[in-house]
Amino acid sequence: MKIENAFNLQLNKAPNSFLVAQVRESNFTKLCNTTTMLVVNDSYPGPEIRVRRGDTVYVNVHNQGNHGLTIHWHGVKQPRNPWSDGPEFVTQCPIQPGTNFTYEVILSDEIGTLWWHAHSDWTRGSVQGAFIILPAENETYPFPTPDADQTIMLQSWYINGDYKQIIDQSLSTGIPPGQPNAYAINGHVGDTYGCPNDTLFRMQVDYEKTYLLRIINAAMNEPKFFAITNHSLTVVAQDASYVERFTTDYIMITPGQTMDVLVSATQNMGKYYMATRPFSDAAAVPVDFITTGVFEYTNSEGGLNASMITLPRRNDSNAANTFISRIKNSNVTQNPPLNVPKDIDRRVYIAIATNSAPCNSSTCIVPNRIFASLNNVSFAFPRVDILQAYYDRTTNGVFTPDFPQNPPVFYDFTGNLTGFNTQANIGTRAIVVEYGEAIEMVFQATNLGAGGSHPLHLHGYSFYWVGTGVGNFNNVTDPRSYNLVDPPLINTVHVPGGGWVAVRFFATNPGVWFMHCHFERHSSWGMDTVFIVKNGTTVETSILPPPAGMPRCPGT
Repeated sequence: MKIENAFNLQLNKAPNSFLVAQVRESNFTKLCNTTTMLVVNDSYPGPEIRVRRGDTVYVNVHNQGNHGLTIHWHGVKQPRNPWSDGPEFVTQCPIQPGTNFTYEVILSDEIGTLWWHAHSDWTRGSVQGAFIILPAENETYPFPTPDADQTIMLQSWYINGDYKQIIDQSLSTGIPPGQPNAYAINGHVGDTYGCPNDTLFRMQVDYEKTYLLRIINAAMNEPKFFAITNHSLTVVAQDASYVERFTTDYIMITPGQTMDVLVSATQNMGKYYMATRPFSDAAAVPVDFITTGVFEYTNSEGGLNASMITLPRRNDSNAANTFISRIKNSNVTQNPPLNVPKDIDRRVYIAIATNSAPCNSSTCIVPNRIFASLNNVSFAFPRVDILQAYYDRTTNGVFTPDFPQNPPVFYDFTGNLTGFNTQANIGTRAIVVEYGEAIEMVFQATNLGAGGSHPLHLHGYSFYWVGTGVGNFNNVTDPRSYNLVDPPLINTVHVPGGGWVAVRFFATNPGVWFMHCHFERHSSWGMDTVFIVKNGTTVETSILPPPAGMPRCPGT
């Protein structure tokens, strides 16, 4: 089934019957300050897409802003169709101001909650929205059907809402981008920041009804704890795949991830805070704001009690890791059959680091600037897109297919690295694999720089999170502890500070796929690479031909 009314009714119908997403500047007032931001259809967050499993979605994006941008459909595998995946200068060139491009978003086995966002510089901070995939016709939920559902987007808010300016200035001067001025829930910053005009997000509920919360961490750099006072949450899905249900007082969700939870309105009639705060296990800590919303029973009276908010501490690694460890794959018919590679063809062992190097630009105001790297390679975006160069076999000068499969230097990654610095090499180097290979990727956190955790996201794929541990990965003993029975199927994995994770999947989606840390500052500093899967031997296992009207790169 092809869906052409992709966005909600805030969109305008175009003459060709597609619906149009208007990207333009709009004013918003929060924290007693008015700022101008680039958004879709004048809304923050942007309009929600609601479709069914297996649909194809067309979205015609009109750029009425003042700089180029792209849109990414986070977690959608886009089988054989990297042309509409979205990362700037990886699978397409930016949509220039005054032009438009139609994305063909092909759904396959995804079910539940995903999201869409800009994939250019830091513009995703304001250009973002939910992508809800309902069960297919005649398909049911693997749990009692909720009475209603509600999207919850967790966001970062900057008084200077020009996200491109924030990162451009940082990269130019060498100074890390500043902290957000607040956090938000569905665009509302709540009642904890001192401005009397600020609003709370309010969710009205009826007594004894059950609600499905579709929670999306759209924050720029902050993992989040989330809870509703006096109410338990039952986790049922993560990253558009069902998990074994479990009940918890809080969740921990990292940037890029989505989580579906059930909550029943069975407490005393009243108004209860929902609340979120950041989590960090790094030396560079986020501002520890608590942002509130309201879970409000119909016809309830009385006020709210802020002292009732109970969330784990900002640095409570035990709370974060305990929650994550409970997530398992669900053996239900609505999930794709479990297909974990038992034997692997290729292991890619990737050390994650932040590095420093002299800031030699004339605009620098500090002697050293921060780079970020994977296996000591800090990714440099080309000026033409990698996908087109790969497809046309004109790769000279665009990228090289030699991303290191192991760290070029082995050291005590999680030990005391005071005074130790491995300067990153800057380059556009890709991982290239054969179609159908069984892949294992091990992500190793290091204590270089600020250390801490990282959310690693791979476009075009979901993968099985099969293992995790503390310290340095041991390729002989650690695989013995892998979970190959019920590992969760996810698209963004939390790599804990001072530890490692292992993921597995079959490389059966040909194309050029971006892989990066979903902390935007890390991605901007180069914590990225490109994963290229070659064509198979048939048309059905090969990349689709490019659509007409792909955006042109500047200067071409």
